[in-house]
Amino acid sequence: MAPDSDRFSAIRKGLLEFLVLKVVSASKVYAADILARLAETEFATQEGTLYPLLGKMRREGLLDYEWVESESGPPRKYYKLTPRGRSWLAELDAYWKKLHATVERMGD
Repeated sequence: MAPDSDRFSAIRKGLLEFLVLKVVSASKVYAADILARLAETEFATQEGTLYPLLGKMRREGLLDYEWVESESGPPRKYYKLTPRGRSWLAELDAYWKKLHATVERMGD
């Protein structure tokens, strides 16, 4: 990440929930899977940021989880979207498209 990335931290923080919802919407995922997907992007984060966010999203009814036995260790918590989470993701996605179109028009 660039040294001046702190200038964009508010934008990144605001979009992190959106990206987590997008990752979880594809299939049930383990927290390490989410971290790995984010690590490939400008939104790389750490467990200390992700776990509190997952907890907040669960309390808000956006995510749920289920424990799945693991062959290589203790059971793992796999996250999935709730119907409310799917609805919120659709709203965020529509709003993101609107914002993107506005930004593009401003450059014309």
